[in-house]
Amino acid sequence: MICVLDNIFNALITTNMRLYKCFIFLLALMLFCQKPKAQSALLHPGFDKAEYLELLKITARQVDTPWIKVQPPASEKFKLVYRSATMGLDNRWDLWVADNGIAVISIRGTTTNIVSWMENFYAAMVPATGTIHISNTDTFSYQLAKNPRAAVHTGWLIGTAFLSKDILPKIDSLYKTGCRNMIVLGHSQGGGIAYLLSSHLANLQEKKLIPSNIQFKTYCSAAPKPGNLFFAYEYESRMLDGWGFNVVNSADWVPETPLSVQALSDFNQTNPFTNAKPIISKQPFPKNIALKYAYNKLNNASIRANKRYEKYLGKTVAGIVAKSLPGFEAPEYASGFNYVRVGPTIVLLANDAYYQSFPDNPEKIFVHHFIDAYWFLANQLQDKH
Repeated sequence: MICVLDNIFNALITTNMRLYKCFIFLLALMLFCQKPKAQSALLHPGFDKAEYLELLKITARQVDTPWIKVQPPASEKFKLVYRSATMGLDNRWDLWVADNGIAVISIRGTTTNIVSWMENFYAAMVPATGTIHISNTDTFSYQLAKNPRAAVHTGWLIGTAFLSKDILPKIDSLYKTGCRNMIVLGHSQGGGIAYLLSSHLANLQEKKLIPSNIQFKTYCSAAPKPGNLFFAYEYESRMLDGWGFNVVNSADWVPETPLSVQALSDFNQTNPFTNAKPIISKQPFPKNIALKYAYNKLNNASIRANKRYEKYLGKTVAGIVAKSLPGFEAPEYASGFNYVRVGPTIVLLANDAYYQSFPDNPEKIFVHHFIDAYWFLANQLQDKH
């Protein structure tokens, strides 16, 4: 009998704590968010230097990311109203809200936890439309691009799947309090996820699963390459009016990752390479033999590289990931590793003054990836940005 009463008592405490946290969250939103009419045009298209600097202050508050060295000053405009629990492969996000009601969804980057690095190394591509089983009870359905040849990074898709489950209810709560302007922000791994999350949100708006009058703006800072060329085409087309940016320090190696292999199969269907063999065979001897040899060497090398990448950055890493995610099922991978940089891109060009403060150092591989390096260069941008 005592055990039963204890169970009931513990259940009541748990329920009350959840209700209490929900109440505190909604109260914080009500204090910061304005009415819809006052919110109609708070965000503007185009890269905004001051806006990005303010966002660097926010992303620097993810204090347990390994690149945080010298933090920018704290934001006086935005206030932290929610920090999620850690989920998935050590993913986490914060919600910040300004006095004027603009909300920022800030996605944490890589941590020192090995599973966080496994998320980065899980670089086999999957189709940009499909489903992925992330646990025994959860399947994530997504459409990040309509082109069937579009493909994205598996690890960051997993991060997107877990985070979106927690983010979407908060977007709904924000909307109910009047918020209509939201920024998706991520630095490093967080930037890679921000690409995919913003694409997911755009698709949900298109399907009328979240309100279409929410204006999202995306800042991917120090972000790696999130997918292939066909994903990039659709993402960049969607951001053509100035609602999304990729901010890159030209000295930073992280935006150059993951490693890329462009095979002949990665080209558009109409190209001069598809029918190369019949054309080569019509050439006179011995020219045809030499051309066929060269063609096979070039083509086969990329095919072998893709197979090795899928083996080690797909199947091998999937086995490690599955140990951290009970019930996770490795998806069917897309062919190819043609990762590309996805824009529109704002380049923070490293100059002599920068290198005096941030010299190359092979023993400090994140020297150009730290928030303070981006803070230094962003402050040097012309005011027209």
